[in-house]
Amino acid sequence: MAVLKILHFPDPRLRRRATPVVQVDDEIRRLIDDMFATMYQSDGVGLAATQVNVLKRVVVIDVSPDANQPLVLVNPQILTRQGEAVMSEGCLSVPGVREKVTRAETIRFRASGRDGESFEQEASGLLAVCIQHEIDHLDGKLFVDYLSGLKRQRIRKQLEKQAGSNLNRG
Repeated sequence: MAVLKILHFPDPRLRRRATPVVQVDDEIRRLIDDMFATMYQSDGVGLAATQVNVLKRVVVIDVSPDANQPLVLVNPQILTRQGEAVMSEGCLSVPGVREKVTRAETIRFRASGRDGESFEQEASGLLAVCIQHEIDHLDGKLFVDYLSGLKRQRIRKQLEKQAGSNLNRG
């Protein structure tokens, strides 16, 4: 398994829309394994393929406290949304930033798993928020898009400054 490079906001590649996976094959399973390795190493709970510059509709998630309940979503779709939840969200593509975002409290979704078999499931709480967050990535949307323009601009400047200082160190 390889650890992949995670794109950081405001990289324009994060705004591209992922294409559906036609078939879950060995290449997709290798991508899934690499995405899990990347997510776990980065202490994340979710990662979309677009965040590692792969334009496929693939998401990996593990919201368990012991990071031992991996969930694979290939071509995920939200079927229904209910209620409202406000949670502090962070993102591996927006490092060091946490902000409150309002999303649906409970969702019903459909996806295929690592084996390519389609399934439907209901999710609530952190899992529901994480799924919505990752599907947004597949559609070229980031959690900072839910914030005011002023906050988004402040975050952009902060991350650009950090990236510049990291370049100067290397």
